[in-house]
Amino acid sequence: MAPFFNIIKLDYLQRTRSYAFLITLCASLVIAYSFVPEPNSNYSTIRISGYVGYYNAAWFGYVTAIMTSFFLSLIGFYLINSGLKKDIETKVGQIIASTSISNFKYLLAKTLSNFLILSTIVGVVFIMSIILFVLYNEGYSFELYQFIKPYLLITIPTMFLISVIAVVFEVFLGRFSVLQNIGYFFLFSALITFTPINESEFNYDLFGSKIVIHQLEEMVRELTITDENSNLSIGYILSDIDSSKKFLFNGMDFSMSFIISRFIWVVLGFIIIAIISPFFHRFNMRKLKSTKKLNNFTENEISSKNINLLKLPKAQINYSILPLIKTELILLFRKGKKWLWLINLLGMLLLVVLPLKVSHQIVLPVLWFLQVSRLSDLTSKEITNNLSHFVFTSYKPLGRLLLSQVSAAVILMLLLAFPLIIRLGLLINFEGMLAIIFGGVIVVMVAALLGIISKGKKLFEVLFFMITYANINLVLFVDYFGALKHHKLYVIQLAVLGFLLLCASLLIKKNQLEND
Repeated sequence: MAPFFNIIKLDYLQRTRSYAFLITLCASLVIAYSFVPEPNSNYSTIRISGYVGYYNAAWFGYVTAIMTSFFLSLIGFYLINSGLKKDIETKVGQIIASTSISNFKYLLAKTLSNFLILSTIVGVVFIMSIILFVLYNEGYSFELYQFIKPYLLITIPTMFLISVIAVVFEVFLGRFSVLQNIGYFFLFSALITFTPINESEFNYDLFGSKIVIHQLEEMVRELTITDENSNLSIGYILSDIDSSKKFLFNGMDFSMSFIISRFIWVVLGFIIIAIISPFFHRFNMRKLKSTKKLNNFTENEISSKNINLLKLPKAQINYSILPLIKTELILLFRKGKKWLWLINLLGMLLLVVLPLKVSHQIVLPVLWFLQVSRLSDLTSKEITNNLSHFVFTSYKPLGRLLLSQVSAAVILMLLLAFPLIIRLGLLINFEGMLAIIFGGVIVVMVAALLGIISKGKKLFEVLFFMITYANINLVLFVDYFGALKHHKLYVIQLAVLGFLLLCASLLIKKNQLEND
């Protein structure tokens, strides 16, 4: 069992020491701080027909547990779905494959490592929720049980299942990161829309929060003395807390069937790992197709004797940035499977045929999100491929290389959005056109900046998923491409934001080059 626990320990330590994890942990603290608004704030996170709960221990415990389950289910997958890939890149996988550890034990170790990473963030949020209770307490006594119970039954099983899903996706789609990103996006969207009809169906809720939400709705419905459906809102709802009506929530007693179902979900996770174990490639690199063409060359074909040096074209010095932009565009277009472009073309067609509002608010952000794998390593692929020192000895690496990468990505994003831009132009909606253009610039600059800071692609994938999901749900604050109504200076703000992101990328990259 020693190798099994060593894999868990070393994998956990390796990934928790990465920039992406540390930044995600800090972001989680900031977001967790907002899960329960301070008493005088102008927003709420869980609101039912104008009602919010009194700030007692139960309200803090259950609200933060639900929000944590939702938040980490949203981004957790993108934080942990590279465990197997990392072992392939570092050649550790081949070493593990030569040992006696079974496929099941190895995959289970990666699952538990994923679970520990997510549980670490959950633990930090749990401590933050207790601190917030102390800060915002309205005279209610502290009850640790009201904090532990919802986290134990709602959040922890969900984190384990997300860990299992990440391993399953890597086993079957390990070579297709774009399919992992897209697949989980639609899986999460489907799971979050699941609405139980009766009490027995609450047991099928993977997130485990629907039963609590139902209880809150029932309590408010009794207070309002009406048969109408209560209007539940989960998220960041702008409103004055002082004007909200209050109700007392003292927690709830979960049914035995629900408690057993949460245990069954965890057991099901172990069973899934056992089922997929025979399909694990066990780091058999001989199946890679990339080496086949090289092996087909004969010695005569690659012999220098057949090369006439006099007939080779003379090298010419060209300081223009245009060839670099062309090369970066080719790299972006060729990345991923060719058939994925059929999905992109379908998305562009939908931008033409669907109603304008649907195209702008739903299709465009999803179409841009499909390019997450192309954008995520925009400024970090040199580091990933161990070419950073070679690449940045080139002429003006900041003024030419970095700008060519950004320019090529912006061209790609605007090309995908071109049908919608034309539609807005025909309607003489120049403000909407500029908003989309600046939106494309902003998302590229965010990808470039996060790649420079984290020296990887995980951080951008996590953030871009959150932003895209929020845009589809019409959250005004994160609308970066003009899909919703804004004030007159909105487009100018987008332009300024894009410029500031560019300046920050150049300054940070320049500092890194000077330090290296």
